Amino acid sequence: MKLRKTKNKRKNGCPLYGWPFLSWYVNIKKRKWGSDMIDAHVHIERGPYTKEWIMEFISYAEKRDIDRLYLLEHSHRFSDFVNIYDSILENKDCGEYQREWLSRKSELRLSDYKDFINEMRKYKFPIEISFGLEICYFPEKEEEIKECVSNFDWDFLTGSIHWIDGWGFDHPKTKDSWNERDIDNVYKRYYELMIQLVQSNIFDILAHPDSIKCFGHYPSSDFTNIYESLATALKESEMKAEFSNGLYINYGHKELGLNTDLLKILLDNNVQIVTASDAHRPEDVGKYIMEARELIYKLILNRSTT
Repeated sequence: MKLRKTKNKRKNGCPLYGWPFLSWYVNIKKRKWGSDMIDAHVHIERGPYTKEWIMEFISYAEKRDIDRLYLLEHSHRFSDFVNIYDSILENKDCGEYQREWLSRKSELRLSDYKDFINEMRKYKFPIEISFGLEICYFPEKEEEIKECVSNFDWDFLTGSIHWIDGWGFDHPKTKDSWNERDIDNVYKRYYELMIQLVQSNIFDILAHPDSIKCFGHYPSSDFTNIYESLATALKESEMKAEFSNGLYINYGHKELGLNTDLLKILLDNNVQIVTASDAHRPEDVGKYIMEARELIYKLILNRSTT
């Protein structure tokens, strides 16, 4: 079952970033570009479903020269998705906290969000707006996920790994649980799940592909082969991958966007890259998107001359 049918997969037949686009790269310093400025991951969760709330995001997007904005809600916000989170409720280390967290978060109905999207599609906004979902991926829950997202014309579906076998590795309140784990094994399992996510053919965009580094834990072994496998899966599935500023903005992480090793491999395999802030409030929309583009294009230039 292949669900993906978005309107934003390509614009005028062109992917977003990758080696073929060196030909239309002009001048970073003069801010001349061959594609739109995109923020592909913006949460609207902290306000009401009103046009006025959306205009707050658009206002900041315009201030930062964003041309295309991908607005979304996270699956855990909706009671319709609660059943996909079964594994987090029984986690031996963090289950009690995670049960309380899910109960507190999943208060909305997906139908209300769909109604809101349909209402917003009646308006012409000053920049291009798309509406979608960020969905937590659990391999044993693929059919439930497909059912939840069926029967609606989503502009895009973003898949993410926030849970490793029921463990919320990126929650500040579960941070100490990292101390009892083998970092290399955590990374390997994280990317195993991510490759399964990509191969599920449910999603259009892969969210923050290295958010596993959120608390500064890094593996000691070489992950080149695993990154290559992920890149191959993304290419074969025609999925985009985010260059996400989310950890830099929301966690204070020292590195902006993807780690260089992974980014190089994705670009070498001509995987489409989209810039994303992972903003959770209007004032973070488009934040560091220009800097992210500069990093991507400088890497393209450097590798094209070596």
